[in-house]
Amino acid sequence: MADLRDTGARFEMDEQGETSYADYHLEGDRLYVDHVFSPPTLRGTGASGRLMTALSQDARTKGRTITPICGYAAAWLKRSAEFGDLVA
Repeated sequence: MADLRDTGARFEMDEQGETSYADYHLEGDRLYVDHVFSPPTLRGTGASGRLMTALSQDARTKGRTITPICGYAAAWLKRSAEFGDLVA
């Protein structure tokens, strides 16, 4: 799996020379996922799901909850047996 980068406003992951990202903001220990994006060449490959897995693992490690603003993030977390408990 590609490495997750945190720019302070965006989580990023590179695959096949392209970058998927999730814009976010923090309020205390709550991570708001505002927007998830994968370039057209990565769509349908699971890149956004791998990004969500990595950012969810990061949130769990840091003791954060997640509030999805983005429809994709909300649907992904709702389906996730492993990370659904992080939703606040």
